[in-house]
Amino acid sequence: MEDSWAAKILLVDDEEEFIDLMSQRLETRGLKVVAVSCGEAAVTTVADQSFDVAVVDLAMPGIDGIETLKQIKEARPDIQVIMLTGQATVKSGIEAMKHGATDFLEKPVDLNVLMDKIWVAKKERMRSLEKKSNDEMKNIMKSKSW
Repeated sequence: MEDSWAAKILLVDDEEEFIDLMSQRLETRGLKVVAVSCGEAAVTTVADQSFDVAVVDLAMPGIDGIETLKQIKEARPDIQVIMLTGQATVKSGIEAMKHGATDFLEKPVDLNVLMDKIWVAKKERMRSLEKKSNDEMKNIMKSKSW
């Protein structure tokens, strides 16, 4: 039986060593991880699969983290996105939050802090999906003339 905590995570970072190590560490803690090394691959992967949370590096070649965030949220608004950066600025944090990021963490990231943020993000996604489902059910009930 699948653990309800087993969140499905999309990990997006251009540093291969980081995504390999972080994938292993998250999977050891029971998460299902799909790792990609660029924003373009993240957008393509999100179009094909469903995720609870995306953990996205801010500074990447090609489309950067902010653009990746925008495109992920456009394709799948329910995915919670946690941004990671090695060079955090208040401006980039505000920019990420404006475009729908759930949180913003600095590298090197403390794994326990990241796990806590993923847990909160997954709960928020579940709440959001449940509300959407309830709203749809209410609309169906209103439209029927029983």
